[in-house]
Amino acid sequence: MRKWTAVGLTFVLFLAVIAAGCTQTGGGETTTQGLNLEKTDDGKYIITIYTGSGPGSVYFALGSMYAKVINKKSDMIYAKAVTSGASVANCLAVGKGEAQAAIAQNDVTYYAWNGIYQFEKSGPIKDLRAIGTLYPEPVQIVVRADSDIKTIYDLKGKKVVVGAAGSGVAATAERVLKAAGIWDQIEPVYQTFEEAAQSLVLGQVDAEFTVIAYPAPAINQIAVKVPVRILSVPDEVVQKLHDQGYPFYVKVTIPKGTYNGMDEDAQTIAVKATLIVHKDLPDDLVYEMTKILYTSIDDLATAHTVAKQIDINKAFEGLMVPLHPGAIKYYEEQGITVPESVKP
Repeated sequence: MRKWTAVGLTFVLFLAVIAAGCTQTGGGETTTQGLNLEKTDDGKYIITIYTGSGPGSVYFALGSMYAKVINKKSDMIYAKAVTSGASVANCLAVGKGEAQAAIAQNDVTYYAWNGIYQFEKSGPIKDLRAIGTLYPEPVQIVVRADSDIKTIYDLKGKKVVVGAAGSGVAATAERVLKAAGIWDQIEPVYQTFEEAAQSLVLGQVDAEFTVIAYPAPAINQIAVKVPVRILSVPDEVVQKLHDQGYPFYVKVTIPKGTYNGMDEDAQTIAVKATLIVHKDLPDDLVYEMTKILYTSIDDLATAHTVAKQIDINKAFEGLMVPLHPGAIKYYEEQGITVPESVKP
């Protein structure tokens, strides 16, 4: 019988680890650096894209169309878009490898990466990588056009809908109003978008906070009945938010005419929808996903007009997790300098 030396056993174990790390199983699963990827009969990688909470969400509309154009244009990927619990659930799913890609708000990706707030139990999710940020989801503070509320500071003493209780909108509204120094000087009202729309039309409240891509159907529901304005968020409030440790907020302009009664641009802040992927996806696969994203904006816009705001030159704006190497390759081929701060 052959005698195994310690060195020989170590070498065998080393080969076994390599084999386990990249194998093709009889069930059609390919393990790539620890991430299980199934393949179709014709050899395409199957990826699952987590989107939003239902057919009415922007994430679901765009994610579903993105999967369709991937399937139409790619010879190496078959994509499936599914509904999900939105940003928090999406980050958790990608981190666990249950989804290979997802759309999530950049503030939530920041919390996930650092293991804070909703991710204290799971801990930091360091398997997240990004293809890029997509479009802004602005803080829109809505008042009736005939209101005497002209600035955010005029909300003192007013009834303000700050979102549904426990929602991300409510957390953002409190954060912004505290930065403005008036949180304890308003009367907060906790309502859903639908409830707030009715309350504002009937004059039962004075203002409403939303965090949503524009043009927003929830605000148009108000504007078709009574003209509206959007309040600006002053630069000093934005700076204070950044100083308080919220780097994910970016400045954005909502142009006049976006809603009935809106005669001036509104300068506000936004989180940014981000296309995230698992870090262990093959580089060529993510390169293909990135290319298809930016060459299919017109297709995506048929699902929701917000896709027209996707801009390759703003892909790193508000990015809170590192880029995937496959995405970096595409940007560099397009002559775009990738900052060191967003490289893995």
